[in-house]
Amino acid sequence: MRTYLIRGLSLFGIALSAPAVAADAPWPVKVVIVTTYEEGADTGDRPGELQLWAERENLTERVDFPGGVHPLLTNKDHSIVAMVSGIGLANSGASLMALAFDPRFDVKKSYWLVAGIAGVDPAAGAIGDAAWANYIVGDFAKSMDMREAPTGWPYAIYPFRSKEGAGHMPEQKMGYGPFDRYAQVFPLNSGLTGWAYRLTRGVTLDYSPEMAAFSKGWATYPAAQRAPKVMIGDSFSSNHFWHGVALNQWARDWVKMFTDGKATFVMSNTEDAGFGEAMARLDAMGAADGKRLMVLRTASNYTVPAVGQTTFESVNAPFPFGGTPGFESAYRVGSTVVHELADHWDHYAEHVPSAP
Repeated sequence: MRTYLIRGLSLFGIALSAPAVAADAPWPVKVVIVTTYEEGADTGDRPGELQLWAERENLTERVDFPGGVHPLLTNKDHSIVAMVSGIGLANSGASLMALAFDPRFDVKKSYWLVAGIAGVDPAAGAIGDAAWANYIVGDFAKSMDMREAPTGWPYAIYPFRSKEGAGHMPEQKMGYGPFDRYAQVFPLNSGLTGWAYRLTRGVTLDYSPEMAAFSKGWATYPAAQRAPKVMIGDSFSSNHFWHGVALNQWARDWVKMFTDGKATFVMSNTEDAGFGEAMARLDAMGAADGKRLMVLRTASNYTVPAVGQTTFESVNAPFPFGGTPGFESAYRVGSTVVHELADHWDHYAEHVPSAP
């Protein structure tokens, strides 16, 4: 298995269009902060994933970004760039590629920090938790109406090349070798993940009486009853905003199956596999360093309904507390890493940090 993102793929015949290049050399970027959405203005109103970064990190310069879905924000010396990728796998991969090939930026040595909210498995964590991923797992699959599935199948979703459901015949799962175009497992640089975790595990996260009371709806899950913390936990990425007990078990089984038991499903999202695939290709082309991708997901909601709540009610409910615990955790934990990298760039430009 690969120890970090790398794929033996090439791109041919692609015409890239970008804003005119200034006479100056491209801006050498230290860290790219990758968020997925922002509602309303970038500052001063109800926050999304970008707003706390914009307000607290002096990202005062707004840069037009025709290849993306939202203008970029940078600090005065352009060493930190924050982007909004757009929600979903197509947006995430395309936006990352567009930034990497924008001639105004030099990202060959950049660190990429995905800092976004997610649904958390209540068996693994609580609202406000922050999880650094060692693995991204995608959901490329076959499926059918559950009412038409063979007797005994736990869910009607199964691997693309398998004739059985996940959990039945894991040996038939599709491969994820470097030349397999259906690859959907993206092992991140575990040394960098470990370093980021060690650096941030003591960060204080918000925990209010209201958050504690809210989680009582998931009282059968001990992990959901504790205060938020920083952890290592893996990312399951799907283009479906799925929800419920059966699909939550599918996510657990799927992540374990495709990583031979090495990963554990903790955070659910709709972008990370797109980021992983884009970074794998950029690494293979020498346009970015796949060893420098970090994925930090913070819990905004649970992936199963509360006691007494239907799945339909739960999946359509707004994020508790407006998503603020997740936004705050993403900033507090992520900014600790960004500051360390940027403030000691003379070292980290050439040496990717690592810890077991």
